[in-house]
Amino acid sequence: IVITPFSSSLCNVNSKLQITGTGHGMGRAVALRLGRLGATIVCVDINKQNNDETVELIKQEKGKAYGYICDVTDRAAVFDLAAKVQREVGIVTVLLNNAGIMPCKPILRQSEKEIRLMNDINIHGVLWGIQAFLPNMLERNYGHIISMSSMAGLMGLRNIVPYCGSKFAVKGIMEALRVELHEDPRDFSGIKLTTVYPTMVNTGLCKKPNLRFEKLLNVVDTDQAADAIVDAIRRQYTEISIPADLFYSNKLYRLLPISSALVCTDLLGTGLDPDDV
Repeated sequence: IVITPFSSSLCNVNSKLQITGTGHGMGRAVALRLGRLGATIVCVDINKQNNDETVELIKQEKGKAYGYICDVTDRAAVFDLAAKVQREVGIVTVLLNNAGIMPCKPILRQSEKEIRLMNDINIHGVLWGIQAFLPNMLERNYGHIISMSSMAGLMGLRNIVPYCGSKFAVKGIMEALRVELHEDPRDFSGIKLTTVYPTMVNTGLCKKPNLRFEKLLNVVDTDQAADAIVDAIRRQYTEISIPADLFYSNKLYRLLPISSALVCTDLLGTGLDPDDV
């Protein structure tokens, strides 16, 4: 999908690029691909062992990578990380906010602790990352921030009500930031923003997908999703969905009356079954 005022030509990625949640799954897959393209990868995760494995995998492919441990829910820790990375690696010009969790169970079975932790990671982690790394981008009028939302940030799904809310929030954060930069009297046209809306990806986050028509809607392979994200970064797309056609399908879905939209939801049978049963 392409919804962008920017050039569709491929950009070089031989810059310093920080990714959160690189210990496994999507974060690791994207980090490996960008490392192969010549980027210096700053790998950030709360799990040191897994993160070190990602750094080593990049280095085995002759890439440049540095590993840092950080709890993205801790604003002070994120700011300390930004200062440390600048001293030890250099100025980060591309930031990928990827860290996230997804408790999957009916809303009344989700605990306060689960919901607060998820919002701290999925929402506050994005905000703290932007606040910590955007100033250097503004100073140079150069940079790129990519944030992972979800198709659950465009439509509601059962058993992940709080998660949907957190991913709608990421969408709103990125849209509002784009407007704020655009309306600033200074020229910040060199700063690009990309929001990514993946559907269910087999990274382990989505444990029990429930899909009636798997040929129409299926769980996306991690490699396929990572390739799409890297392509979006290089083309500086404003928004992408994975698979691409889901973004447009959702636009059509939004035109329907609520009663008709719910009939479509029933027909397609999309959703997730609870993890705790």
